[in-house]
Amino acid sequence: MIGAGPAGLAAAVAAASAGASVTVIELCDDIGGRGIVSGGNIHLGGGNALQARLGIEDTPDAVFADWVRHDLPESRFCDRDLVRAYADHSVETYEFLAEHGVRFIDTPTAVKLDVKSVGPQSVPRVFRCEEWPVAEELALRESGRNGSGLVRALERSARRLGVVFRLGHRMTRIAPGPEGQPQIVEGTAPDGAFAITARRGIVLATGGSTGNVNFRRIFDPRLTEEYQQVGAPVAPQTGDGEIAAMAYGASLWGTAAQTAGTCLVMAKTHHIGCRWGYKRLKYRTDSPHFPRAGATGLTVSDWQNVILVNQAGKRFWNEEEEDQAFFDAAMGYCRREGAPDGGGPIWAIFDADAVAREGWTPEPPHVDPQYFARGDTLSELVANLDNPYQSAPLDRAALAETVARYNCFVAEGVDRDFGKPQPRYPIARPPFYAAWATPMIHDSLAGLRIDGGARVIGLDGAPIPGLFCAGESHGGFPQHGLGRSVLFGRLAGLGAARREG
Repeated sequence: MIGAGPAGLAAAVAAASAGASVTVIELCDDIGGRGIVSGGNIHLGGGNALQARLGIEDTPDAVFADWVRHDLPESRFCDRDLVRAYADHSVETYEFLAEHGVRFIDTPTAVKLDVKSVGPQSVPRVFRCEEWPVAEELALRESGRNGSGLVRALERSARRLGVVFRLGHRMTRIAPGPEGQPQIVEGTAPDGAFAITARRGIVLATGGSTGNVNFRRIFDPRLTEEYQQVGAPVAPQTGDGEIAAMAYGASLWGTAAQTAGTCLVMAKTHHIGCRWGYKRLKYRTDSPHFPRAGATGLTVSDWQNVILVNQAGKRFWNEEEEDQAFFDAAMGYCRREGAPDGGGPIWAIFDADAVAREGWTPEPPHVDPQYFARGDTLSELVANLDNPYQSAPLDRAALAETVARYNCFVAEGVDRDFGKPQPRYPIARPPFYAAWATPMIHDSLAGLRIDGGARVIGLDGAPIPGLFCAGESHGGFPQHGLGRSVLFGRLAGLGAARREG
């Protein structure tokens, strides 16, 4: 198994339960991938035991019908074979998780909060894991990281079944065996190079490609280097699995899903002044990942307190919105030498009064000096802004004009450019601040082509012997959350275990 996130863990437990000897290599120094800092929402239906206890009637056919709907971006580009496998294996996947210690919130008082109506579902199918109770084993020291209950439970079960984890190991190549089929996993580790021969099969569960700039631009050329990957301090999404499989002729699949709705892929930065400011992840100073994150960020509670400008120093949209139009405007063409496709950095501009209203402390560890600047004048602010993704300094005159124009809108009570509702606060009292507020990339919704048994499919339409894939590394089923990862991870593990060596 390559990758110890939700998909890799499910594959490892399933394979070991079927009698296989399992080794999991993992790039990071802990297991769980991004799943360990997720909200723990798992989309599984079909009439499972939890649905039955809550009085929710469901069937596999109803699941299938919902996930082939043409009128929703999540289902429009689904591979029907994968949807059928997902529908038919949802109940047994729920049972598999429960058997291996995953607990779901199902108390009467929690149902309204934790049984969601998210995505294409005619009845509730998204349930939340209980958070892992051991604080020292959490990746973030804050509540709500319920995905920890999934990955730690599966890790415990995997270790009990004899699964071997090799952390800090990065796969760099899958080499052929004696018959020319992918069989040997090669890579690097802290103590040097390694090579592991897989007697039955290899499961790729490397977590997607959002952290690989060149790879993600296959789907959308605008996604240049300034757009950071959500969760990168915990688990970088390198695209290693996809690249290794493509060397054997693997096909990419469901690529339209990656660009069908950027709001499914992009996320607005809510913790500004730091490199990774996804609204549902805040890296507190007591997190083991804080040294990589660098700052907690300043959490915006009211977008009336800032304006957002592009790398040229101009506003581009209503700051209170975060829909498709907002992301398209943020990524709009903004000329910069050598990188014409991306929109460039987005900066939140505000003043001392905004700091007081928000109750911010605009100093480290709340802000990262590379992603934050201050100045007693706007000109000084521009001079102090030094960021690796800002290819040229902000235009002083343009920024001054933008602020002056916005202050006029505040005086009038009307935003004549972008319709921000009743702009309330001028940007007038020094010091002035610029904080990184560039949108982030969230999900990998396209990847390798697999069949209903999680076998990787080549460009010729045939399975590649011994190669399986699950999680965000595969395409054809662009579901947000952990359901697709654990379901196809389990199928991949079973397929590898049952394959003759």
